[in-house]
Amino acid sequence: MKTVDIDRLVSIMARLRDPERGCEWDTVQTFATIAPYTIEEAYEVADACLRGDMADLKDELGDLLLQVVFHSRMAEEAGHFALQDVIEAISDKMERRHPHIFGDLAEGGHHLWEQIKAEERDAKGHESALDGVAVGLPALLRAEKLQKRAARTGFDWPDPGGARAKIDEELAEVESAPSEEVAEEIGDLLFAVVNWARKLGVEPEAALRAANAKFERRFKAMETEAGEAFAGLDLDGKEALWQAAKARGTR
Repeated sequence: MKTVDIDRLVSIMARLRDPERGCEWDTVQTFATIAPYTIEEAYEVADACLRGDMADLKDELGDLLLQVVFHSRMAEEAGHFALQDVIEAISDKMERRHPHIFGDLAEGGHHLWEQIKAEERDAKGHESALDGVAVGLPALLRAEKLQKRAARTGFDWPDPGGARAKIDEELAEVESAPSEEVAEEIGDLLFAVVNWARKLGVEPEAALRAANAKFERRFKAMETEAGEAFAGLDLDGKEALWQAAKARGTR
């Protein structure tokens, strides 16, 4: 296997950030301005995985790695930490969370992983079971994580039926809410749907992503079928095309 020296990438970023000889765009970036790009690159990695495009995945992983190097370089300039500290920290964490692999414990697995994570949160002084769930996560994913954290304390429906009934309750509140409260009630309804999905063992973020992709494929099939006439069709006409695309198995 070819050995690649990451120091080359580190040196490239250092040059790009050089106040006198660097890139005018890179030199003015901050953690806050780069963070959206970091999130975007993570999603592009996920997209390449879902499409099974290994060539694209290689490129997207490189872009994501660049984000790690970029943040680390800015932190080093500010005297906080460097890339080597990031690598050492994650290496230490992985060994610490797998004592049954790297230590002397005979058993482990996911349960032990979660226990060690909880102990790490306690060590950081988190007062709530919900502390540490990143605010910047996509809303569906964060809702699921908050619910899982709450469930560990015993605050959870014993079965999916309770979560399903909550959806009916929240839907009724949406329908009866005054206009200024509809957005809040819709949020409660979405939170309840995430909870039901969790109880059914369904990852809501992945489920919605798949639904988005299916809608996109069917809509494009409708456009292709109708051609230039598509825009002029009324709703009934478009619905007929939708049902036809669905019947053809456009998934």
